[in-house]
Amino acid sequence: MDFLISNAYAQGAQQADPFSFLLPMIVIFAAFYFLLIRPQQKKQKQHTELVAGLKVGDEVLTAGGILGQITGVGEHYAVVKISDNTEIKIQKASVSQVIPKGTFEEA
Repeated sequence: MDFLISNAYAQGAQQADPFSFLLPMIVIFAAFYFLLIRPQQKKQKQHTELVAGLKVGDEVLTAGGILGQITGVGEHYAVVKISDNTEIKIQKASVSQVIPKGTFEEA
C-alpha cells in the first residue's frame, strides 16, 4: 500500500509552464484589440473629422433624427434651419452624418 502513495505524490510534483498561461492571454488581448478597440477608434476619428468639417450650407442629420441645413457654425454649436421660419441650436457632436445636397429641400 505504501507504493501507491509515493506514486501519487510523484505525479502531483509536475510544474506548469508559465508560457502556457501567457500565450492565451496575449491571443485574447489581440482579438479584443482588432475586433473591438481598433474599429471603435476608427469610427470615433471619422466622427471627429465630420464634426470639424461642418460648414454653413451643409445638410445634416442629427442623432435625434432631425434633418436640416446649417445656417451658422460656432466652436461647439451649430444653428440648423429645420423649416422656413424655424432654426434650432444644436451641439456639433450630435450631428450623425452630412447628407447629399438637395435632400433637405425634397423632404
